[in-house]
Amino acid sequence: MEEKKRVRALSLLSGGLDSRLAVCVLKEQGVEVQGVVFESPFFCSDAAKAAAVQLGIVLHLVDFTRDILSLLDKPKHGFGSCMNPCIDCHALMLRRAGEMLEEKGCHFLCTGEVLNERPMSQNRQAMTCVAKESGYEDLILRPLSAWLLSETLPEREGWVDRKRLLGIQGRGRKIQFDLAEKYQLKDYPNPAGGCRLTEPNFCKRLKDLKDHEGLDGVRSLTLLRYGRHFRLADNMKLIIGRDAHDNAFLEGAAELYDLVLKVEKIPGPTCLLPFTATREQISQAAAICARYSDCASDTEPVLVRVKSSRCVSYIESIPADKDEVERLRV
Repeated sequence: MEEKKRVRALSLLSGGLDSRLAVCVLKEQGVEVQGVVFESPFFCSDAAKAAAVQLGIVLHLVDFTRDILSLLDKPKHGFGSCMNPCIDCHALMLRRAGEMLEEKGCHFLCTGEVLNERPMSQNRQAMTCVAKESGYEDLILRPLSAWLLSETLPEREGWVDRKRLLGIQGRGRKIQFDLAEKYQLKDYPNPAGGCRLTEPNFCKRLKDLKDHEGLDGVRSLTLLRYGRHFRLADNMKLIIGRDAHDNAFLEGAAELYDLVLKVEKIPGPTCLLPFTATREQISQAAAICARYSDCASDTEPVLVRVKSSRCVSYIESIPADKDEVERLRV
């Protein structure tokens, strides 16, 4: 038992139920578990942070932005339904985690994958491919489906007892829900991919950004997650908040000379426009801003405030034509 307590696993922790259960199964055998989560503008770490607190484990946060961007041009194993290079992405995550093993004092890797739960990325062929391409094939343990997969080093060496692992497969969730009750896990998120690269609308924005400004700026990638986007010119994009959360984020995200537009005296969204906008583009943005306000008439002008760190100005603007607004929308 003392020997087993010294065994440590580094577990990829998305924060979903499966990844939490994988940690619980290992901890039940006396394995010390640390978590690792990868952050980028395309997926966040909030669920993983909550899971780490719930499970009482250390969580390592790794910036994965440059890694995922390197896959978006031409991933070896192609894309899923949108711009999601799932197989290449997962293999690269496991490679990065594997490179951390010695530094963190861990002996093997763990994931919460369930065989055949996801048709593209968790079938047998994909899981085998991911393990091989990570470079750490024999050190990857998938506790929830281990009985259905080949033995890996942690099992052969007796670091874990294979008999006490599991053989879950398919998309049904009853076994996982029963295990959650057993391990007293509550407040876990509903099953979801969690990656914005699987969302068609987000990918339209991403492609538009790639075709115009490029994918070099983390800020511009992060802004893709907020508001409505409008392409005013090749080098000019307007972002309009959809709700109070978007509005607050856009206001805070404005850089030194960026323009923040807002309709005066009536409820309306916060709008963000680059400081390089021409007078005509500012007027166009003000009209679109007015269109999304609670203005009483399509023909009566409203007052739009244009604010930057340098000055504040005002434009009287008639709401833009609905068809024109939709034509510009990304």
